[in-house]
Amino acid sequence: MSVGALSEWQKLPLSLSELCINTTLRCGQSFRFVSQVFGPQGSQIKRLTLLRWQNFPESQEWRCVLYGHLLSLKQDSNFLYYRSVQPPSHTLTPKTSDNDHLVSIIKHYFNLAPNLTELYSQWSSQDPNFKKKAAQFTGIRILRQDAWEALVSFICSSNNNIARISQMVEKLCIHYGKPVATIEGRAYHDFPPPGALTGNDVESSLRKLGFGYRARYIYQTAVKVSNRDKGWLDSLSNPECPAFGVDPKPSGEMKPEGREGYREAHEKLLELQGVGPKVSDCVSLMGLGWGESVPVDTHVWQIAQRDYRFGKSSNKNLNKTTYDAVANHFRKLWGKEAGWAHSVLFTADLRTFADKLAATKKVDVKVKDEESDITVETQVTSAVSLKVLKEEDVDMKVKVEDIDDTKKPSGKKRKEAEIVSAAQTTETRRTSKRLKR
Repeated sequence: MSVGALSEWQKLPLSLSELCINTTLRCGQSFRFVSQVFGPQGSQIKRLTLLRWQNFPESQEWRCVLYGHLLSLKQDSNFLYYRSVQPPSHTLTPKTSDNDHLVSIIKHYFNLAPNLTELYSQWSSQDPNFKKKAAQFTGIRILRQDAWEALVSFICSSNNNIARISQMVEKLCIHYGKPVATIEGRAYHDFPPPGALTGNDVESSLRKLGFGYRARYIYQTAVKVSNRDKGWLDSLSNPECPAFGVDPKPSGEMKPEGREGYREAHEKLLELQGVGPKVSDCVSLMGLGWGESVPVDTHVWQIAQRDYRFGKSSNKNLNKTTYDAVANHFRKLWGKEAGWAHSVLFTADLRTFADKLAATKKVDVKVKDEESDITVETQVTSAVSLKVLKEEDVDMKVKVEDIDDTKKPSGKKRKEAEIVSAAQTTETRRTSKRLKR
């Protein structure tokens, strides 16, 4: 395990409208990132996980082990900043080859190839309901997670909430994952491979760790995947969005029910223990890169009923017929990346965000009177403000059906978070003084 120091910050040009990590990493896709908040002089305020989080722009770091590297990320309006752990023998400035590899990991994991602004515009033109919600929830991308990690994480999501899923995933990493680095007294581990979860005592150990009936599902699925040909799970990936390090290929014709490869992946995942239609679609979307995959749980079913007039007929319950009808409707409405658009509406409807976000706009005008010209610079910042809990305790004993941390803490003081800018535009006009005469 490395006990080296974090390298110097590097930056990647990236606007918040193309990626907002503070939203993307908290909307029920990934459960392994740890958040750290620092004070104005860089002093650490508190270590936070998804179990306890606050939103402090530009002072918040997100850390996670990805492909054997401990990455630390933060963001402002124009850049995504990143750094990694360097062994003691390295300098604090990463080598060019190391830096290029880290950038490749970031671009792959955050799925940065698609132009998200164009996709939002496309979905907004086709769907008034999406247009109404999207302005306050820009920058939500579908992650390209490791397929095995996504599979186990969403098996853990059954009858669970985000906080408890994150806690379970962390326990898996601590007890079965490879230790990668220790920073500021905290050990960071990689996600365990299937073979690490096939021991005879795994199921009983996971039960003792609080996994309940999911312990058997994880153990049986690990055994089944381990007994398949190497790379079997990754072979189900969308050829256009393959596993890390694999070159993309065409993926076939889009149909109302999705591409053939997606349907095949969905059905094969259903053969695994603990995998139903929703879990299969979550894995297909966030682990295998099938953008048309639309996970439909009771939460999404409520959105379909409320905003898209489903459930008006005799089929008022979520069953296979209504599940397929909702997913096909969204694929027809939003196209090949329907799962991306669905995730924006899912996030907008979570109490964690929807009850506390409010759109704001700030306009700054600067006038410079120069020798020959008058320059007027107008800067417009679209933003969201967020009410957060100073201390938020999640009741771990309460189980909820959806992947939605909806429990409201009581008796706790709240405070306003700082504003997080979502988009920024600057317009500069110059007028010649000679024309004024």
